[in-house]
Amino acid sequence: MTYVMLIYLSLAILCSVKELLLPCEVAVRSLVPAIRSAIARELTQTYGLKQKDVASLLGVTQTAVSKYKHNVRGTVLRIEDVEEVQSTMREIVVSLADGHMSKYELVARFCVVCEIIRKKGLMCELCRLSDPAIEVHQCFVCHSNPQSSTVDVKK
Repeated sequence: MTYVMLIYLSLAILCSVKELLLPCEVAVRSLVPAIRSAIARELTQTYGLKQKDVASLLGVTQTAVSKYKHNVRGTVLRIEDVEEVQSTMREIVVSLADGHMSKYELVARFCVVCEIIRKKGLMCELCRLSDPAIEVHQCFVCHSNPQSSTVDVKK
């Protein structure tokens, strides 16, 4: 519970900062821990892996896995209930448990989960909390297709 309060406190502090906060920065603070939490719980509960082994697979500490397992960390956004994420999460968990997923593949799968969550608009409230000036109903960043963007990037 303390960690959740720290997240909200850090979001409140961010609200006073007048810098542009990218959706990926919001994801690092909220979504990535939620993904790790769901994976850690599944690996420890369903597959019976030890916390230190899960920590090694996820590239975090055993203490972090303990906090994920006991819902102390990674609870700002509940991704387990998002149907579109289920198959990717199952793929991650099974591959990690079987030892068939490299760290590079894990990173790529995290990005897939993040993209699904962002496109569904499930991070909008977190972005609004991080910057109250954001008008989420006008934001198109997470919902747009990068290939169809009309933004001209100059080198």
